[in-house]
Amino acid sequence: MPVAKLACRVLLGERLADLDLPADTSNGHVCVKEVVLPFDRFAGADSLLGPEMRSTGEVMGIARDFPTAFAKAQAAAGAALPNRGRAFITVADGDKPAATGVATILHDLGFEIIATRGTARAMRRMGIPVETINKIGEGSPHVVDWIERGGVDLVINTPVGTGARADGYEIRSAAIARGIPCITTMAGGMAAARAIAAARRSEPEVLSLQEIHDLRDAAPKAKPSEVA
Repeated sequence: MPVAKLACRVLLGERLADLDLPADTSNGHVCVKEVVLPFDRFAGADSLLGPEMRSTGEVMGIARDFPTAFAKAQAAAGAALPNRGRAFITVADGDKPAATGVATILHDLGFEIIATRGTARAMRRMGIPVETINKIGEGSPHVVDWIERGGVDLVINTPVGTGARADGYEIRSAAIARGIPCITTMAGGMAAARAIAAARRSEPEVLSLQEIHDLRDAAPKAKPSEVA
């Protein structure tokens, strides 16, 4: 379906009921498109995204569910998610409730959680075991030391203000230099946690394009009278 075109028509005043949309869009699979961002090739580049076009290509993961498709897309883009290990989480105040949700899933999966002081305090209030580590300005051993010595397998960092943004830049740069997946939004963090959980349940199934088209062609078509 041409989603962008349909959205434009809605913005121009048309109603969804007038767009002749199918009653059911399920087709047996989910596709997740991911950009390839080669930050490791450019010294000093920050992985925090902005309005600039920074990708050098795109990949797509296809699976029967979103978490598995997301995991496939990350792996294809060169940022395969870890199945176990230690996750470092430091987020803005507004992201702390969501961060505790991500940390809960990761902890239940057996990950060790480490966090800077404020984030760790919020997690402990929710009963999540977490080890507190220093920010860069609080002296060694701080988070970058942990990353550089191989003590971190996943980084979740959302930017918060000028000073913390500088800290965040150092954290993200260190993660990129060591090839550690670095996630900068809570939506991405939750998707990553769900993807790791899905990978734990079973090995990802290989779906060929031929199978995908067979599924689509076999799906029952909605009659015009059924579309309202």
